[in-house]
Amino acid sequence: MRPHKLLLIPFLATLLIAAAPGSRATPISPTRDDEVVDVLPAVTGSRAEARRLRQQLAQQPQNTALALTAARRYLDQAHELGDPRFAGMAMSAIAAWPDAATAPDDVLMMRATLQQYLHEFDASALTLKTLLARPAAAPLPQAWLTLATVRRVQGRYAESDAACAQVGRAGATLHATACAAENAALRGDVERARAAFTALLADPRQPATTRAWLTTSVAELEQRAGRAAEAEAAFRAALVLDPDPYTTLDFADFLIEQKRPAQALALLNGQVRSDAVLLRLAIAGVQARSPGAAADVAEMRERIALANQRPDAKIFHGREQAMFALAVDGDVARALGLARGNVVQQREPLDLLVLAQAARASGRPDALQEAKRVVGAMGLVDRRIEAIL
Repeated sequence: MRPHKLLLIPFLATLLIAAAPGSRATPISPTRDDEVVDVLPAVTGSRAEARRLRQQLAQQPQNTALALTAARRYLDQAHELGDPRFAGMAMSAIAAWPDAATAPDDVLMMRATLQQYLHEFDASALTLKTLLARPAAAPLPQAWLTLATVRRVQGRYAESDAACAQVGRAGATLHATACAAENAALRGDVERARAAFTALLADPRQPATTRAWLTTSVAELEQRAGRAAEAEAAFRAALVLDPDPYTTLDFADFLIEQKRPAQALALLNGQVRSDAVLLRLAIAGVQARSPGAAADVAEMRERIALANQRPDAKIFHGREQAMFALAVDGDVARALGLARGNVVQQREPLDLLVLAQAARASGRPDALQEAKRVVGAMGLVDRRIEAIL
């Protein structure tokens, strides 16, 4: 499910990899000011321009326009590379406004978006509610849409519905309709959701990127409904419209799920080797017994070990850890523990699917019952999960 992006471009994915099986890295404590702790990956764009922006912001830390420009660039880099350290740098860019009561509206919106990216969902919702409680000179559809997305990711569909309705009242009709349709599909009201997405796609005025996003939503709906052929057709149509990284990863997961790992590897070939992409390459490579699998697994382990140096890695990114532990290492006990911890924070269909897979692999009836209770309490309907539980 796509998380939204600023300016009402909704549900752009961010899959963050954090930690890994069996590694317990010791936190690094630098002993000198010039000690290199880690090196951030190279990013596209002008280094000179980025340096000038940092210097300007250092001289004018309370310049809202400068701070937001820097934060947006760092967030774009975090999305591109799947590296949450850039989100931390974006947070630093807006650090001149620590008090939510006095921070400018745009700063609060950026803070909430970054908190969402970092899986700090309750904090993001609180920031958004602070913003939405202010007397607004204009509607705030982006804030309502972000709140709807956050509550959906938490599996709180009724609260997400309420926020979706507010998106419509703020004037963003298309996004409100898609928002409500997504929630309906998650609850199993597939026919109504499919009809809503079909109606939105029937408008020839929609740009290709919007049509791609809506078509990907249809693909996910069909995948959860157990209609593999329809899901695949929608994924392929979306990628023709806009071969964005989120849909590519989503389709790769579908192909792996359909036991077609070689096709998943071909799909991912040429993609930026973000952590999310590398995780899928490792999983598909192991399943396909590809020549490059060992190297991809080793690189993923190294990245995981580095990520585990962050204290919150297992708390906020347990899904990816669980996927690696289960599919690559075959460490069922670890995968189950990670998946259980993950659903405390995040409850997208993939989170529950990973929990169900780990529970089934464990052979523990209590784990299966626990997964059933969580899914039932949410009201999630996903044929893939039902087949496991």
